[in-house]
Amino acid sequence: MEWQPDEQGLQQVLQLLKDSQSPNTVTQRAVQQKLEQLNQFPDFNNYLIFVLTRLKTEDEPTRSLSGLILKNNVKAHYQNFPPTVADFIKQECLNNIGDPSPLIRATIGILITTIASKGELQTWPELLPQLCNLLNSDDYNTCEGSFGALQKICEDSSELLDSDALNRPLNIMIPKFLQFFKHCSPKIRSHAIACVNQFIIGRAQALMDNIDTFIESLFALAADEDSEVRKNVCRALVMLLEVRIDRLIPHMHSIIQYMLQRTQDPDENVALEACEFWLTLAEQPICKEMLSGHLVQLTPILVNGMKYSEIDIILLKGDVEEDEAVPDSDQDIKPRFHKSRTVTLQHEGGEGEEGEDIEDDDDDDDDTLSDWNLRKCSAAALDVLANVFRDELLPHLLPLLKGLLFHPDWVIKESGILVLGAIAEGCMQGMVPYLPELIPHLIQCLCDKKALVRSIACWTLSRYAHWVVSQPPDSYLKPLMTELLKRILDGNKRVQEAACSAFATLEEEACTELVPYLSFILDTLVFAFGKYQHKNLLILYDAIGTLADSVGHHLNQPEYIQKLMPPLIAKWNELKDEDKDLFPLLECLSSVATALQSGFLPYCEPVYQRCVTLVQKTLAQAMVRINHETESALSVQMYNQHPDQYEAPDKDFMIVALDLLSGLAEGLGGHVEQLVARSNIMTLLFQCMQDTMPEVRQSSFALLGDLTKACFLHVKPCIAEFMPILGLNLNPEFISVCNNATWAIGEISMQMGAEMQPYVGMVLPHLVEIINRPNTPKTLLENTAITIGRLGYVCPQEVAPQLQQFIRPWCTSLRNIRDNEEKDSAFRGICVMIGVNPAGVVQDFIFFCDAVASWVNPNDDLRDMFYKILHGFKDQVGEENWQQFSEQFPPLLKERLSACYGV
Repeated sequence: MEWQPDEQGLQQVLQLLKDSQSPNTVTQRAVQQKLEQLNQFPDFNNYLIFVLTRLKTEDEPTRSLSGLILKNNVKAHYQNFPPTVADFIKQECLNNIGDPSPLIRATIGILITTIASKGELQTWPELLPQLCNLLNSDDYNTCEGSFGALQKICEDSSELLDSDALNRPLNIMIPKFLQFFKHCSPKIRSHAIACVNQFIIGRAQALMDNIDTFIESLFALAADEDSEVRKNVCRALVMLLEVRIDRLIPHMHSIIQYMLQRTQDPDENVALEACEFWLTLAEQPICKEMLSGHLVQLTPILVNGMKYSEIDIILLKGDVEEDEAVPDSDQDIKPRFHKSRTVTLQHEGGEGEEGEDIEDDDDDDDDTLSDWNLRKCSAAALDVLANVFRDELLPHLLPLLKGLLFHPDWVIKESGILVLGAIAEGCMQGMVPYLPELIPHLIQCLCDKKALVRSIACWTLSRYAHWVVSQPPDSYLKPLMTELLKRILDGNKRVQEAACSAFATLEEEACTELVPYLSFILDTLVFAFGKYQHKNLLILYDAIGTLADSVGHHLNQPEYIQKLMPPLIAKWNELKDEDKDLFPLLECLSSVATALQSGFLPYCEPVYQRCVTLVQKTLAQAMVRINHETESALSVQMYNQHPDQYEAPDKDFMIVALDLLSGLAEGLGGHVEQLVARSNIMTLLFQCMQDTMPEVRQSSFALLGDLTKACFLHVKPCIAEFMPILGLNLNPEFISVCNNATWAIGEISMQMGAEMQPYVGMVLPHLVEIINRPNTPKTLLENTAITIGRLGYVCPQEVAPQLQQFIRPWCTSLRNIRDNEEKDSAFRGICVMIGVNPAGVVQDFIFFCDAVASWVNPNDDLRDMFYKILHGFKDQVGEENWQQFSEQFPPLLKERLSACYGV
């Protein structure tokens, strides 16, 4: 007997569907409750599918909605459906996939995919054969509906379809799809390509077996009149470029010609897909030889694509000049991610280098339009091509640039400024001769009457900041800074944002060059505090933090502190403990505290207290959460169903607070001692070091190291409890956690001296293993080497026997670091260990020589240690052997050792 609805039940379900389309929130809530009640009855789902597939008299939105509610039920409760209900739904879907209404067909397609993705592809064996079979139907609706469903299944389950679990249905499906590339309906041609496209990136075997047919079929559709088909052809070629470039190379010149045309397609979606081709090609080694001959055509096309479209200008409110008084809406503000502290060392020719945590500079000039569009794609393509072709690109660009940069139409002029910014990185060398003329022109554009021109000029100038700073300050730095600071106070929010970001970049490049202008800079930044809306305030904190990082202790002047601190502290007092805006403010204060050092003392007490409170609160919330979870599975369920009411504790507050405490310890040094004495920070730190979240542990170990340096007397009583935890975290699976734990162990060793002895066994085997691992990131290798050296310095008897196991990687990882106290203590340790176990270094002595030669000027007593070891070795082996040995040295090393140590 086939299932039949009860008339009264059916009316009730229809009423519910009508109500759920009501805009009234009270009605909406009632509908939600009613749905939850009805979900108790298994055959409620039969009613839903019945409305979708059988009630042709109802209006389409109601029928479709019935299907979407059913889809949600399948997602949430499918495993509880009785077999009769599940079978009825599946049957109805397959029987009605050819519904005359496109909306209903699409809804049924979504429903089929949802059931399939619940692991049902294995238990619904007739699904794929039936859908493939229905493709042959003479009825267009049935063919299109089946293809729609197949396309969604291919999108959702591409890996499964190419697996043995289903006996590789793709072997039948792919050849079948390829037949439909010639279908008379564009919609069906488009489905067919979209289906096959799902299998390119995964290199599905069935597709690889038919790759030549696929490529030929694509070429046949190149000039299709339907834009959706052209878009899918372009998308296919872009993916093939990544996975099967070998098959495209023979046709590459005609593909490039085709893509040049398509990048100018009247349909922007097609043009965008085609433009991705240049981005992908630029990453291929053959890019240069393939594209050289086409640059003359490609360059103007990309440049043309960089203009704002009319719709962009409307969306960006390009005609609104003054909007600084309009409050920001919440969706304007992107979530920020705090970048936890990673302790790094100073390198030759640069500040501390970040190993694993490098963030890509976001070269996005128009963030709010975060949707990827033709303008952004063209700019990105020009940027990567500039990096491939370098100055060879300029002959094609410079003639165009002249016309753009001085164009009377602001939209064209704006695109010219964007072009100039996009090529800054790749074509810097070739641009240098033009910069003395261009930079003043760009600085002038900062005063343009169009806000979008002013904001792009900020971004482009920031891309040339390095050059500006390398010139005498009066020529460009001073005028640029003066104008940028005016833009920070612009009446337009987008310009304020661009100017703040550009100024932060300038600060990083200029560093102490800014010191003469500090008073003027601070006046501007502080004035902006009173002027900015929510979103830009967050960017302003960043500009202030970067300023502090860039000028360091030069900020520690009473007049500067007087300007800067009151507004920062006012914000600090205004924000509640739960407010996410504390993050950027805490990060900013952390930089300021480190720069001001003792100048921060008057402000440190309340800041310190609040950080400790934030850590304590977060830990307490996490504890409550754990207790709830053990008490009853119910609360977890409640949390999953109503996450808005049951907040998981936000550990970011704790991480940022720990990092600010590190900044205070680093900036205040010994002055932090009385604050630590009056708080329970060591107890809290003990808990944080064992947190399940790696970022919490990472920040805890950074703070432990900083407190060890600043006030060891409070750390020392905890060492017996702390060391085993540090040992457990020497796990390179979490690079930054491991890095900070390693660094902290080294700092503790220097303070403990010989008392470190009981703990060497806990940590040394892990450190030796890490330094010998292949592919260990540079920062971690360096910190590991320093810590091994420091351990050996304080406990040579315990560490020296292992010398042979680590001496070679130890020497190679420390040769590039600048002379500093960390390097000094580590090398003293190695010298002491060589004294205890000279045999341990014999086989790798050349590496030791090289490491010694990397010192520019070691302290006298360290130089003596090196001298003794080098001469001791030479005397040991005898003059003749030493000659032979030193013949292997590179000339530069030989020279250094002879000049500095007379060997």
